[in-house]
Amino acid sequence: MRLSDLKVGDKAEVTAVKAEHAVRRRIMDMGLIKGTRFKVLRVAPLGDPMEIFFKGLHLAMRKNEAEGIIVRKVGDGADTVPLFGDKRVLWRFGGRND
Repeated sequence: MRLSDLKVGDKAEVTAVKAEHAVRRRIMDMGLIKGTRFKVLRVAPLGDPMEIFFKGLHLAMRKNEAEGIIVRKVGDGADTVPLFGDKRVLWRFGGRND
């Protein structure tokens, strides 16, 4: 299953990152690597972009970037994706991070 196929509230774990080289490197540099668990927080009305939360980071990515990330859904237990305080950091690809 691909990250782009997930819906709001889904929790999953990364099994592989198969995006194009530049995008793959940036995704992995931010810590979204094999074994990372995350939660889908928001998806825009047309599915692009989507926001996920992992390791205390809020990451917004385009649908075509999310298609390169292979995932498997994990249980609905609250312990699968730890939430860290109220601090929000939003990173975007291809633009400024203001």
